[in-house]
Amino acid sequence: MNPRAIPLRLAALVLLAGPALAEETCPPPADISAALDVLIADAQAAESYMAGRDAFRDMFALWAAAPDGWSGELMDVIQERIAAADYPGAMKGLDALVVYCPSWAEAWNQRAYVRFLQEDYPAALEDIDRALELVPRHVAALSGKGVTLMRMGEAEEGDRILREAVALHPWLPERGLLDPPAGAPR
Repeated sequence: MNPRAIPLRLAALVLLAGPALAEETCPPPADISAALDVLIADAQAAESYMAGRDAFRDMFALWAAAPDGWSGELMDVIQERIAAADYPGAMKGLDALVVYCPSWAEAWNQRAYVRFLQEDYPAALEDIDRALELVPRHVAALSGKGVTLMRMGEAEEGDRILREAVALHPWLPERGLLDPPAGAPR
């Protein structure tokens, strides 16, 4: 796709949905609890980084499953904006998405991620906390919260939160940020 067309596509999605956003919200996301239980068990039992990575990829697919077509289409455009480092453009879409789909944890988590990339750590934490209210075992959000707290100079609290994420998924790349690293004697 022509990179110049992406901002227009994002604007069109947000503008065309304006009336719909005012009148309705997206359907609730599917209950992923049972599937997440299985994937967390898989991650904890994984004997290699590659097996752990596969479990994480499958977790991400659960979190990223859009509640409806419009939210999925908008998230696709948002991901293109993030990949292009167009964070203001991504935020326009994410702001609309969290209004339309307030119960979709991944919408909040992606907005937190963009805010983290913009170094707006307090706002990122607010969005991460909302994602975790919706999906308490969202490993990526937990990991993101730990890293965000560390960036804010709250190393001890960040380490504690990151350890929670690593307890759920021992193969997270962020485990290397722990002091001492995960698996090392204390």
